[in-house]
Amino acid sequence: MKNFLAILGTNSDHSTNRLLLQFMQRHFVEQANIEIFEIKNIPAFNKPEVKQAPHEVQKLTDKMREADGVIISSPEYNHSVPAILKSTLEWVSYTNQALVDKPVMLTGASYGKLGSSRAQSHLRQILDSPELKARIMPSSEFLIGYSLQAFDDNGQLKDQAKIEELEQIFKDFIQFVEITNQLVNASDSHQKKATNFSWETH
Repeated sequence: MKNFLAILGTNSDHSTNRLLLQFMQRHFVEQANIEIFEIKNIPAFNKPEVKQAPHEVQKLTDKMREADGVIISSPEYNHSVPAILKSTLEWVSYTNQALVDKPVMLTGASYGKLGSSRAQSHLRQILDSPELKARIMPSSEFLIGYSLQAFDDNGQLKDQAKIEELEQIFKDFIQFVEITNQLVNASDSHQKKATNFSWETH
């Protein structure tokens, strides 16, 4: 069984993205172990003189390295991701590049009609940067619009069609993780480049 780390991409105490990840955790319990990680305690990135990660960042990156794959669920703020998610990814890229070659699945729930489509597009660009170089699952996005009405009182998704869509994407992600990790194990060139990467020389 695969072990996935699910990152809640917001510091909100009342996020429908948390509901989405909790639903996935329950719904796919027979297929994968999904651990949800809250980033609300991670400090704002400030580019320290020494590339030493704060405790919460180190805790996150250790879990990233141990996981078979990473799921990121983010709302959309001003056509992009929340500042705390971008800041968290800046910590990862500056300190130890734990997402290099890591299979990543993107999901998102937002209050508006379009869900988090523009935020996911922006997030793909960020994750594809030289400092992160994650392996984002292609040709897939799971979006929940009008997310305040999407869950019942028990945290269950109401729309059966959305559940079936999520089931297919999750099945694809498991296959993507297997293929990606086979390729990565065959070549560690990206990991070597990441180890030597420096913001100051790019």
